[in-house]
Amino acid sequence: MTERAMQFIKDSHEVPFFLYAAFTLPHFSAPEEDKDGLTVPTTDPYSGKDWDDQSKKYAAMVNMLDRDVGRIIELLDELGQKDNTLIIFTSDNGGHSVIWKGFDTNGPLRGYKRDLTEGGIRVPFIANWPGKIPEGKISNKIIAFQDMMPTFAELAGARIPENIDGISVVDALMGRKQKQQHNYLYWDYGHCRDRYDKAVRLENWKGIRLGKNGRIQLYNLETDIGEENDVAINHPGIVRKIKEIMRTAAIPNDRYPIGKKYTGNLTWKRRN
Repeated sequence: MTERAMQFIKDSHEVPFFLYAAFTLPHFSAPEEDKDGLTVPTTDPYSGKDWDDQSKKYAAMVNMLDRDVGRIIELLDELGQKDNTLIIFTSDNGGHSVIWKGFDTNGPLRGYKRDLTEGGIRVPFIANWPGKIPEGKISNKIIAFQDMMPTFAELAGARIPENIDGISVVDALMGRKQKQQHNYLYWDYGHCRDRYDKAVRLENWKGIRLGKNGRIQLYNLETDIGEENDVAINHPGIVRKIKEIMRTAAIPNDRYPIGKKYTGNLTWKRRN
């Protein structure tokens, strides 16, 4: 993937280009392929560490990703395009529950991948654009993946489609006051699994419902980033607002049913 990404940049750097490099690292593989579920060619440079094999393999994956992203950035610099390119590095979910706790993959956040607590859905987001984005700054603006398309459209001078969930976050990236704001953010998980969970971010409030008929938990993320103190009983009005969002936000789809487990075939099968 890195070689193809670099070749694309070499072929395209003299005109405006867009590259989406969807690296899968770090990621778990089928147990039939590797006993630890982590397939790597080598555990270098961590082979000599006093860690278990799974931790060495996971760290080697992170190291490879870091190295390859660095290769792409170095190429942009060599081509004279680093200062002319917006680079975004982010992840699609929080860390996995089986990762060695010594790596502290989610810090103070509760939960892991597949959870709707912050440990499952809050992810790193690093943006670099010399001379445009302030260096070394941390933003507390609330943004989400659906914001990327309208953001890129604004930067490219293209028309932003109507009736989409995302907003342009160019102002936030540039360190300015964000004019557009989300009314709320909504997540659900479990259409094809045993339990259907929902979550809503409403300003600094976070509501979570585990199961279709579960009680709504409420957390104040401004004072409780670890979602340890459920304050739903103290804020019934906020709970009612979140309950209504949960009722109306999702658009039903027959191809993504609730309460039915996926019974399709494996999408991958090892070849001998």
